[in-house]
Amino acid sequence: MKKICVMVMLALGIFGAAGQSKNFTLAQSLDIQNSILARLADEYVDSVKFDAIMMKGIEAMLAELDPYTVYYPEELEENLEMMTTGIYGGVGAVIKKRVGEAVVISEPYFGSPAVKAGIQPGDSIIAIDDIPVYGETSSESSSRMKGQAGTTVRFKVVKGRTKDTINYEVLRERIHVSDVPYGAIVRDSVGYIVISGFTQNVTRELREKVLELKGQGAKRLVLDLRDNGGGLMDEAVKMASLFVPVGTMVVSSKGKADGMTKKYYTKDQPVDTTIPIMVLVNSSTASSSEIVAGALQDLDRATIAGTRTYGKGLIQSMRPTTYNGTLKLTTGKYYTPSGRCVQAIDYSHRNSDGSVGHIPDSLTHEFKTKKGRTVKDGGGITPDITIEGESYSRTAYSLVVNDILGEYAIRYFVSHPQIAPVAEFSLSDAEYEEFVKYAAAQDVDFRSGLQAEMDNLVRIAKFDGMYEGCKAELDALTARVNMGNENLLRELRKEIQPLLEHEIVVRYYFSGPATVVAMKDDKQLFKALDSFK
Repeated sequence: MKKICVMVMLALGIFGAAGQSKNFTLAQSLDIQNSILARLADEYVDSVKFDAIMMKGIEAMLAELDPYTVYYPEELEENLEMMTTGIYGGVGAVIKKRVGEAVVISEPYFGSPAVKAGIQPGDSIIAIDDIPVYGETSSESSSRMKGQAGTTVRFKVVKGRTKDTINYEVLRERIHVSDVPYGAIVRDSVGYIVISGFTQNVTRELREKVLELKGQGAKRLVLDLRDNGGGLMDEAVKMASLFVPVGTMVVSSKGKADGMTKKYYTKDQPVDTTIPIMVLVNSSTASSSEIVAGALQDLDRATIAGTRTYGKGLIQSMRPTTYNGTLKLTTGKYYTPSGRCVQAIDYSHRNSDGSVGHIPDSLTHEFKTKKGRTVKDGGGITPDITIEGESYSRTAYSLVVNDILGEYAIRYFVSHPQIAPVAEFSLSDAEYEEFVKYAAAQDVDFRSGLQAEMDNLVRIAKFDGMYEGCKAELDALTARVNMGNENLLRELRKEIQPLLEHEIVVRYYFSGPATVVAMKDDKQLFKALDSFK
C-alpha cells in the first residue's frame, strides 16, 4: 500500500508539473520583461519612451501569431468602432495630405456634413480650429477633423475652383459608410447588389435593397462580394438568413475558450427562400464574405461564380485589457454547413524564415453539399462557375497605387463646373490627351511590364559581365520596347480611360452612382450574367 501511495504521489507531481509548465513559462517571460524594463529605466544612457517601445513590443509579439490578432490602445478606440460599426464622428470626407502641404478634400461622402457645408473636391484646408495644418501628417489632421457627433470644427479653406479663402464651421455627425453602396436592375429582371463590408446593420441594408429590387420586378439576384474583406461574423449569419428558412445551420465554430465551439442557426424570417441567386467572388473575398458564400453553396441555395476566395477561416473576438485597451484576438476557426474550414494558411507552423505557406491541395478533404455535390476545404471557396477577373497592366496598377488617377480627377473637377449624367459621361480625345500630358510629367514609375523586364535583363547582363558582348542586341531591343510615357499611355487608353472616368464621376455624383461607370467595363460581371440561366 505504501508503495502504491508513493507512486500515486509521484504521478500527481509529474502531472502537476506538466499542468504548471505553461503558467511557469508565462510568469518567467513576464519576469524577464519587467527586469529589462527596470534596467532601462535606471541605467539607459538616454531617456526612454516606454509607451512607444511597449507598443512596438506588443505589435512584434502579436505578429508572431497571425495578422488578425491586434491590440488597440484607448486612443485608437475610434478606429475600432469604425471597423466594427462603419460609424465614426466627423465631417465625412476622404482627404489627401503630405507633410508641409494643406489638407486636400478628395472625396466627400454623399449627404455628409462636409457636403452640407459646401466643401467640395479640390478644396484645401489650411487650418483646423485656427491651427495651421502644414506641419501635420495626414493621420494627425484626420484625427483633428474627427470628433464627437454634435460638436463643431472650424476650417479655413482655399476653394479649389475660385481660390477664395473661406471660413467654415461644420457640425460633426455620426458618419455611416454604407456596406451596400449600389443596387439596381441590370438585365432581364436581374437585381444586382454590391456588398462592400460586414459592419453592423449591413443585413438590414441588404434586406431593404432586396425588397426594393423585388418591387421593381427582380426575378433573380446577383450578390457581388468581390473585394469584400469581411467583418462581423454575426452579420454573415444574419445575411445568410435572408435566403434560407428559419432554423438553418449556416456556420459552426471551434475554439479553445468556453463558448467558442458552437453552431449558428438562422433566427430571422427570410426575405425569399426560392429566388435564384448568384454570388460573385474573387481572391479578395474573405472572412464573413466566405461564410455567406460557403453557406449558400453548401446549402445549394446559390451559384457561386468568379475565382477562388481568399481563404480566411479564422474568428476574432474583442477582449478588454487594462487601461481601457482592446485586444482583437483570434479565438477559433469557422466551418461551413458541410463541415469544411476554408482557412488557406497555417499560421501555427512557420518556415525557418518566419514565412507561412498555403495548405497544399493534397491535404484538402472532400465534403458534400445538401444535394450531394462535392466541395473541398483548405483554400477558400471554389466557385461553381470559374470566371476570371479583369487583369490590368503594370502601368494601370501604378497609376492607381500612386493615385495619379485620383489626383487628376480632382484637377478635372476643379476646372469643369459640371459634366454629363453618369451613364453618358465619357472623356473626349482632347481631354484624354490632357491627362496623358499630366500623368507623363509625374515622377512615377509606370513603365510597362515588358519595359521593366527589359531593364532588369540589362541590369543582370551588366552584373554578370555579359553586357558588352550583347550590347547591340540589348540596346536595340530596349529601344524597341521603350516607347516613352506619353505613347505608352496612349497605347493603353482602352484600359486606362474607364478607370479614370470612374474616378472623375465619383467627384461629381459620389461613389454609389459611379458604380454604373465601373460596370461598363466589368467583363467578369457580364460573363456571370450570361451564365446565370
